[in-house]
Amino acid sequence: MAAYITHCIFDMDGLLLDTERVYTEVTQQILDKYTNGLRFTWDVKSQLMGRSGDEAAAMVVNTYNLPMTPVEYLAETAIIQENLFPHAKFLPGVEKLIRHLHAHNIPIAVATSSTRAKFELKTSLSKEVFELFDVIICGDDPEIKNAKPSPDLFLTAQKRLGNPSAENCLVFEDAVNGVCAALNAKMNVVWIPDVNIKALTGDHDHGATIVLGSMEDFIPEAFALPAYK
Repeated sequence: MAAYITHCIFDMDGLLLDTERVYTEVTQQILDKYTNGLRFTWDVKSQLMGRSGDEAAAMVVNTYNLPMTPVEYLAETAIIQENLFPHAKFLPGVEKLIRHLHAHNIPIAVATSSTRAKFELKTSLSKEVFELFDVIICGDDPEIKNAKPSPDLFLTAQKRLGNPSAENCLVFEDAVNGVCAALNAKMNVVWIPDVNIKALTGDHDHGATIVLGSMEDFIPEAFALPAYK
């Protein structure tokens, strides 16, 4: 029997917004500039997804032996991201589900590893939808001591949603680190991986409650949520 869900918590990058494409493009631009033809491959990218900006930057700099510090890497990528992030589009099925849950008074939260400044940049052209969320938790929130796969982001979202039982919370994630974080928070989790991540992991579901190809495939009533009309 599926879980009885009363509260939903959403990752953002690669789950709500198609920002992972921007991260890939920007990272490749840096590699084109500083390396002799190295490619930013999915086996590396998959390890970065869901991590804090500082952690991801350090991993890229070390993996590709870049001639800069992680701080310098973040500064250089931020300049390129400034123009690209605001134009990130909602992924298929996302806007429909968010509006549906809001209309039926289901409490919803965003729990993203992005800093608040990056969140504001990425959502600057889609504020109307993000204002429907009851809670927004960003990676630089003072209560977040550890990035995913630690459960801090989801536990903080749970707390600010009024402390519903973890078994009544449903997390939506695209990254393996995020799935692990949700499980570490003792919550149910819908995993919607990029096809490239799925190709790397094969049939392994990493403990997710359900694995979907797209948010369009989500059936709310399967989790005791109101059905689409």
